[in-house]
Amino acid sequence: MGTASSIVSPGEVIEDAYGGEGGEACEIPVEVKPKARLLRSNFRRGPRGNGASFKSTGSVDLEYTAEYERLRKEYDIFRVSKNNEIASMQKKEAKLDEENKRLRAELQALQKTYQKILREKESALEAKYQAMERAATFEHDRDKVKRQFKIFRETKEKEIQDLLRAKRDLEAKLQQLHAQGITVYDLDDSDDDENHTAVTAAGTPCDYWGGGVLGSEPSMGSMMQLQQTFRGPEFAHSLCDVEGPFANVSRDDWDAAVASLLQVSPHVSQALWSNTVRCYLISTQETQTELDIFVQRYSSRLRSLCEGLGHFYLNVCFPEESAPSYALERRQEIERSSMCVLLLKSSITSCVAEDAEEAFVKNPDGRPLVLYLRSTETQPLSGPTRDLLERVNAADKAAKLKVLEHSGSPEEGASLIYTQLEKVIKQELLGVGARDVDSKDSGIDEGHEDDSGDVLWDMHDEQEQIEAYQQACSTAAHLGLQKYIDRLNGMVAAPPPTPPLLVSGGPGSGKSLLLSKWIELQQKISPNTLFLYHFVGRPLSTSAEPVLIIKRLTVKLLQHFWSIAGLSMDPSKILEEFPRWLERLSSRHQGNIIIIIDSIDQIQQAERHMKWLIDPLPVNVRVVVSVNVETCPQAWRLWPTLHLDPLTPREVKSVINTECLAVDVKLTKDQDKLLEKHCRPASTCNALYVTLLAKMITSCRSAWPLERVLERCLLCQDTVSLYRQGLNVALDCLSTDRLRHVMTDMLCLVSASHNGVSESEMLELFPDLCMPVLSSLLYSLQRLCIIDLCCGLVRFQHLQAWEAVQLEFMEGGNCSAYREKLIHYFTQQLSQDRVTWRVADELPWLLQQQGDKAKLQLSLLNLFVSQNLYKRGHFSELLAYWQFVGRDKTSMATEYFDSLKQYEKSCESEDSMTQLANLYDTLGRFLKDLGLLSQAVSPLQRSLEIRETALDPDHPSVALSLHQLAGVYVQWRKYGNAEQLYKQALEISENAYGSDHACVARELDSLAMLYQKQNKYEQAEKLRKRSVRIRQKTACQKGHMYGFSLLRRRALQLEELTLGKDTADCAKTFNELGVLYYLQNNLEAAKVFLTRSLEMRQRVLGPDHPDCAQSLNNLAALHTERKEYDTAEDMYERALDIRKRALSPDHPSLAYTLKHLAMLYKRTVTYHTIPVYTLKHLAMLYKRTVTYHAIPVYTLKHLAMLYKRTGKLEKAVPLYELALDIREKSFGPKHPSVATALVNLAVLYCQLKKHSEALPLYEQALRVYEDSLGRSHPRVGETLKNLAVLSYEEGDFEKAAELYKRAMEIKEAEPSLLCGKAPSRHSSNGDTLSLRGPAPLPHPPR
Repeated sequence: MGTASSIVSPGEVIEDAYGGEGGEACEIPVEVKPKARLLRSNFRRGPRGNGASFKSTGSVDLEYTAEYERLRKEYDIFRVSKNNEIASMQKKEAKLDEENKRLRAELQALQKTYQKILREKESALEAKYQAMERAATFEHDRDKVKRQFKIFRETKEKEIQDLLRAKRDLEAKLQQLHAQGITVYDLDDSDDDENHTAVTAAGTPCDYWGGGVLGSEPSMGSMMQLQQTFRGPEFAHSLCDVEGPFANVSRDDWDAAVASLLQVSPHVSQALWSNTVRCYLISTQETQTELDIFVQRYSSRLRSLCEGLGHFYLNVCFPEESAPSYALERRQEIERSSMCVLLLKSSITSCVAEDAEEAFVKNPDGRPLVLYLRSTETQPLSGPTRDLLERVNAADKAAKLKVLEHSGSPEEGASLIYTQLEKVIKQELLGVGARDVDSKDSGIDEGHEDDSGDVLWDMHDEQEQIEAYQQACSTAAHLGLQKYIDRLNGMVAAPPPTPPLLVSGGPGSGKSLLLSKWIELQQKISPNTLFLYHFVGRPLSTSAEPVLIIKRLTVKLLQHFWSIAGLSMDPSKILEEFPRWLERLSSRHQGNIIIIIDSIDQIQQAERHMKWLIDPLPVNVRVVVSVNVETCPQAWRLWPTLHLDPLTPREVKSVINTECLAVDVKLTKDQDKLLEKHCRPASTCNALYVTLLAKMITSCRSAWPLERVLERCLLCQDTVSLYRQGLNVALDCLSTDRLRHVMTDMLCLVSASHNGVSESEMLELFPDLCMPVLSSLLYSLQRLCIIDLCCGLVRFQHLQAWEAVQLEFMEGGNCSAYREKLIHYFTQQLSQDRVTWRVADELPWLLQQQGDKAKLQLSLLNLFVSQNLYKRGHFSELLAYWQFVGRDKTSMATEYFDSLKQYEKSCESEDSMTQLANLYDTLGRFLKDLGLLSQAVSPLQRSLEIRETALDPDHPSVALSLHQLAGVYVQWRKYGNAEQLYKQALEISENAYGSDHACVARELDSLAMLYQKQNKYEQAEKLRKRSVRIRQKTACQKGHMYGFSLLRRRALQLEELTLGKDTADCAKTFNELGVLYYLQNNLEAAKVFLTRSLEMRQRVLGPDHPDCAQSLNNLAALHTERKEYDTAEDMYERALDIRKRALSPDHPSLAYTLKHLAMLYKRTVTYHTIPVYTLKHLAMLYKRTVTYHAIPVYTLKHLAMLYKRTGKLEKAVPLYELALDIREKSFGPKHPSVATALVNLAVLYCQLKKHSEALPLYEQALRVYEDSLGRSHPRVGETLKNLAVLSYEEGDFEKAAELYKRAMEIKEAEPSLLCGKAPSRHSSNGDTLSLRGPAPLPHPPR
């Protein structure tokens, strides 16, 4: 079988077990190979390990088992120990992780603390630098004031020297007259203060020339008249006219006129609060042909007309087949329409009848109405059509309906409709005459210059602010604002100096609503306060542009002081000069000036551009600004702050219940509790969230059940998420996917635009969209407070709605695709030569947002775009675009000039040359405002050459070119050239417009300023007075906002007119001065001038002239105000005596004097004996008067009440009978005023115990009251109570109890009828008497 060595591997070491101790291993070389057979046999037996012995198998297994057990035990021990080690290591790792986290948190806290300390350090350093800058500014201002005071002192010293010289000259002339034997009236012999009147010598500047860049303050002529639509002062045009307040001073009327004037918008037509001319067309199937022809042929002409005047035009028509499904939309469109057209032939449908009833019958005076009636002999009018026409004719009491009867072809009928609508738009809606339109066609653009001189003014920006203010004021929910209004009043009334007042609150807390309501209340109770307000919209909109905001406030401020020509157009200078204008003009204003800026933190770089807020404000100036708590700048947080708290649970419940009651939605108690619990956190109890929640509950019933609406709304924890839910609801309400897609695109386009999108633009952007569907979509979004129509544009109502649209539909604000769509649309308009204010507003801004500099430069080089921006005053915006492109002023001017040269090559017709001249003129003015005078001359001269050649040397547009060119020469100080050009422009304007046109006044103002710069003060003052007289007349016609401020300043300026000889006109001026000082509560000065007026009239006209009675009447009113009743009574009687002899018995002035005399008797409570002539004259007066006036009735009332108080009841009876007769003839027998007179007479008969005569009067009065006012009116209750007392006196106790019970039922129902306000027991005229008078009354037994 072989040896053992045969199975030993080569190179193995074999230990000798027999060598005993000290044996050592040795290596035995193997040289003999093992036999193959042995190897094979071994392999057959199965596997065997190397080195195996030939012992028995059992012994081997025992050895391996013991070794295995030992190894296993060692392995288990090792495994357990290692597991323990791993567990301990894991514990150590977890402990180290916790320690690491703690250390990291401490490190982050230390980093935040470090950053906070670093920011505080930077803020402190910035505040330090700002303080150093303000200190340097204060130092500069102090030196400036010192210099100004030095100049002022030197000027006054010079004036004193001039006055002394003038005095010596006058004394020398006086001595010469005495030497010639001429007697001169001695001023010392008169009681007046004429010798104390300040005299300005010729050649010296007057006080109102000292305004620096403010320019000359205007002086008024001898007469002025306010708008006739307001009650208040009127100046007489002749000595025989009714004198107005200068005969009958009424401070109450004056306050009403002031309050009205302060709320008048000067630049926007009151007839169009919206910037869209909406024509609502109502037609039948028979007149559909005329409607189609009108829409296809003539709508584009009307649209061009309106766009040329800065407005949109929109046809609104609901086809007969779809009209029944748009009932709410039709009613809303009729309410919003600017004019309505009804096209009829023979028959009508129910929808046509409903629309005609709403527009032509229920509110015929709300808008211009046109009725087109196509008459044919073969088809007579049907019964419903005839009835409708009769109702329309009956409702047209003012005869304002324009009726177009036509029997020809439909084409001619459509042409008639177009002609009539064009006339309505020009004359009634937009307030332009034919000459204005012709002037625009001829290239004369004087719309802005009539009002503002050379200051360029954007009508749309002003109208946007007016609409924002009015929409906020019209909000019905007050949300508990009274407490904030009271606190705001207290903060504004704090003693000066006061920093700006901060109104803070979270988004949607009601800051805009609070400020609007506060302004509205303050305008009523503080008519002397000048309010300048601005409401900021979206952060990127035009309303958030800081330069435009400050410029608008400056222009509004200057307009109240008739000094506007000195305003710079440079953006940096506008921001810099505003505080100076504010300081200078506030010193000239008699009352306070309050500036309100809402959402000031939305202004771009507000803290930088509003640095003037940090400086001390003038004493009579208050500034109120509103901010969000999160975005308020740190430097402003130290100002006095009024914080708007979240709504209380009671206020939340009130808002939701009010909205639910309006649409008849009832919530269960569990739902109320759920809503109350939901609206407790700060994010869900602000005013906007609660209002939107109420709108969601009431507006989403058609799409979702109420339970689902509440469930989805309660998941929204802030206003933006609730708006997103509202958007989903609005989409679910739509019936088709196409409409959902259209609504989504509409909202995204509005979000991507600069200032919004108009309805007409929506229709063009979506060709498949018709007007009824668009109206329905906008109406549904308006109900959810998502969008609104402002200035003719669809905009978001709140900033949170804009954010919700961006998050919901635009992936967080990705507007590129929608901006490209708008860019494509406005670029198409440019290619069609439709350069409107909308194109100029949107296209450059969209290109700037897209970062496309090349296209932006091309759009700016479209000369009509730049012209539109510049002429609307968007000077800073235009410069910002060029800066974005990377052009400086010089290169920009060069590119404009080269572009104009290229455009000039294509101009051949007269119209194109006129447009070219306008473009050259605009470029010249633009460069002049930039300070590039040398480059401005060339385009202005070229404009002058073109206009002289293409039009006529005497054309009015030539005067405009001369005016602008002269302005450049003035800045160059080439006064001789400028004077010659101004005189040429003045001559042309006088020949073209007449001597009383606003353009003539503009040239006179410019010449006056030029003479002022040359120290030719006497010539300047003459021109200035003439200019002001012209502006006075135009102010009355245009509703000019300067009118009231003129009255404020008129007193000082009229004194110059009183320095001449004694004349009737001079005496009239004294009278006007006295009244103006009286209205300013300066009674001492008023007495002086009224006395001088009386004395001068007595000397010039004689003591019995009616004008002397006017002065006596005014002096009597003044003495009545000072409670000097005896003197006042004497003067009233003297005035009455003069007018009795000089005037006819039925002259109104006689009635005025009688009225004031009776009121004086009532006030004195001395019950003087009334002259017998008074009663006789009254009887004679009313017998001869054909038209019965209200003031004589008041006179009767005062005299009759005086008789009653003195116990002379019999004498009062004929007066009350006469008053009854007057009212029956004036108002008819069924008027409530007649019933009032019947009650008064019946009460008098009861006091005279003539019960039988009183009973029919009471019964007649009761019938009149019930027929005219209703059976539940408080007047009916008063009359029933009087009848009950009368029945009680007659012994008819059952009837008395029945009448008294009915009277009490009416009394108890009064709060619900009158919204909780108890009615007065007096009539609207204040002359209803009751049985609870001075006479003793019977008391029923208890």
